[in-house]
Amino acid sequence: MSPKPLLLGLCLLAGGALAQPTPMHGHAHGAAPAATARPIPGALPSLAGQDAFAALQEIIRLLEADPATDWTRVDLDALRLHLVDMAEVMLRAEATTRRIDGGLEATATGEGRTLAALRRMVPAHARELDAMPAWQASSEMVPDGVRLTVTSADPEQAAHIRGLGFFGLMASGAHHQAHHLAIARGGHAH
Repeated sequence: MSPKPLLLGLCLLAGGALAQPTPMHGHAHGAAPAATARPIPGALPSLAGQDAFAALQEIIRLLEADPATDWTRVDLDALRLHLVDMAEVMLRAEATTRRIDGGLEATATGEGRTLAALRRMVPAHARELDAMPAWQASSEMVPDGVRLTVTSADPEQAAHIRGLGFFGLMASGAHHQAHHLAIARGGHAH
């Protein structure tokens, strides 16, 4: 065999070995080759990780960008506690719903921290929902939770309310972000 075909064969073998992906530490088999896993210069992930952490980070950026921020009144601990309440309601509360004329009655229940969060959040949010055009909302305490009632005289809005259910109603409205900024600035949580 002449040296040229032998050299070509060795180059092809070496090239194939070099082209094989090399596993990265902590990644599953089949991970991207190390050459493509390198970070792009100047690129950062857009998500801060956990959602409450990201919400606090966003508020901090707004406070730091505002020269009128009174840092003697800023209370990020209060905002964090409110975000914990939101997580308790969304992730740990149980809700049963019942269709009523014009809308929905939802009874949300929980124990311990979840019950306390429901009792802080649902009445305050019912007031916000009640301020929305075409909706009437109220809440009342029940032994192990809170009952939220939301109705409308408009049949399309009644269907909308029923479609949202308890958790969708709790997430409805555009007041949440302003409310979080107000808490961070030292305002009243609920």
